Parts: sequence; structure tokens; C-alpha cells
Amino acid sequence: MSVFLGIDPGTALTGWGVVEGDGVNVRLVAYGVIRTPAKQPLPERLLTIYREMQDLLETYRPDRAAVEQVFFRKNVSTALSVGHARGVVLLTLAQAGIPIAEFKPTEVKQAITGYGGADKRQMQEMVRLLLGMEEIPRPDDAADALAIAICCHNHIGARWA
Repeated sequence: MSVFLGIDPGTALTGWGVVEGDGVNVRLVAYGVIRTPAKQPLPERLLTIYREMQDLLETYRPDRAAVEQVFFRKNVSTALSVGHARGVVLLTLAQAGIPIAEFKPTEVKQAITGYGGADKRQMQEMVRLLLGMEEIPRPDDAADALAIAICCHNHIGARWA
């Protein structure tokens, strides 16, 4: 069994999800978010993300990680903010020597629902079903991170398991 860490990066909330799988079957290990205070200066927020990512890596010891690629059509400042958090996540994973896969949102949707244009509710319900959860994982950032981890498992899990 391999351990897969999915990350949905953000400055305010960075979602994370950990699943374990053998390339065919996948099961939930844990999920949550890294929160940073809105009024905290950006460098301190990024340091919080870095430190909590290190804690996650030490706790769950993932074999592989996946991070969602940034895709924004309109809000440049949001894209920059997510880009900062994404950079910290990629750095932390690289420092730990963990192989990283990157997926576009449409690839994650396709892997989870079979349809690259699925909406958030469809995604969350499929994550719940795939992992045998009683309720949809909350907050949305954590559900997205679990979807990314499942996508990683489905795309390359069979080769890594």
C-alpha cells in the first residue's frame, strides 16, 4: 500500500488529504486544512504553511504527493496569492524528496467523476462515495485535496503501489 497526499493550495486555507491505496482500492487516512489569519503578514502566513506541511509529512509519511495546478481566468491577485502558497507546498515536498504530480482541475474532475466539467457538489459526493464516508468532507478545500489525492492514486497509483 502506498500513501498519497493531495494538496489544494491557498494562502488562507490550504486543504490536505491523505489516502492509502494499492493501485485499485483506495481508503481514507486523514484530511484537514492549514489555516492562516487574514491579518497576518504574507511572509508569516507562508511560514505557517511551510511548518504545518512539514508536520503533515512527518505524521503521514506519504510516498507520493499531488498538487493542483493554478488556473484562474479573472482574478490575478487571487492567482498570485494561491501561487505563493503553492510555491511553499512544492518547496516543502521537494525538500522532503517526495515525488510530486501536478493535475489541472479538469483532470481531477475527470478522474473522480468521469466528467471534466463536473461541479463542486458532484465532486464532493463522489469523494464521499469513493472513500466510504458518511458525510461530505468539510471544508471544501479539504474535499478538494482528497479528490487530488484520489486522482494521484488513480493516475499513477498502480505503477507506484
